[in-house]
Parts: sequence; structure tokens; C-alpha cells
Amino acid sequence: MPGGVGRPARPDEDRIQGHGYGGARSTEPGVVGRRRMIQISAPTRILVAVEAVDFRKGIDGLAQVCQERLQADPFCGWLFVFRNRRQTALKILSYDGRGFWLCQKRLSRGRFGFWPASATAVTKTLEAHEFYVLLAGGDPASARAVPVWRPVSLSA
Repeated sequence: MPGGVGRPARPDEDRIQGHGYGGARSTEPGVVGRRRMIQISAPTRILVAVEAVDFRKGIDGLAQVCQERLQADPFCGWLFVFRNRRQTALKILSYDGRGFWLCQKRLSRGRFGFWPASATAVTKTLEAHEFYVLLAGGDPASARAVPVWRPVSLSA
């Protein structure tokens, strides 16, 4: 048996490996192939809340924090990143035009070593590569990347 001696395979095992249930090789009608839930690219705006939030808050509570404390529109499509007081977990709120996404990451061990501190600012903006470093538990301030390049218009 694929699940081991005397036990059936879990349905999730195929899903994890990308087979069946709408995975990359699925032939089910109406199933989109390899689409990401939230695409994070260079132009994505990412705002990190400086102060910790109560992690009992869900989508509505965090959207309210965006409006009242961060002075930002939660419907703008940006990623809003929040941490708990112990710095062991993050919540990410985003609106995709049809509804809100709320993602959570909790570290198995340790704490997020980096967190912005400011006497005046309530948010810190991160670039996409810095965000990935933060999710891995690293320090985005030490992340180096090639500068963003944009073509210059040659209008006369």
C-alpha cells in the first residue's frame, strides 16, 4: 500500500506531491494549473506594521487596524504584515479584488529576529526580496539585491 504496511495512503499525499486533485498534471475540467494564490513581485507594495497586534484578530479586525492605526486602505491590494507580541508568528492580509486573503506563518523554533522599530513611523515598506527573507526568519535589512531598473523615456 502506498501509505505503508496496513494503512491506506492519505488523500493529501498525492496533493502534496502535485499529482491529482487539481495538481499540476491534473486533467480535471475547470481546474487551473500552476497558479499562485498571491503573487509577490517587485512592484508589490508590502507594508510591515511596526507594533505587534492581537493575533485573535481575523480579517475584519486586521482590516480595521490597517485603516485606523496604519492609515492605509486594506482594499488597495498591498500586503499588510503583522506580528504577534512574542515575535513567533506573522499574519499577512491582502485584498485581491474579490476578497481578502489572510495567511499566517508560525516559526517551529525561535523568533523573528528582525522587526522594524520607530518612534514615529507606524509602518515600514519592504521590497519583495526583503519580504522573502523576513518569512525565512532572516533580517531583511541585510538582504542585498540588484537595484530595480526602469527604462528612461527619450522624449524630446
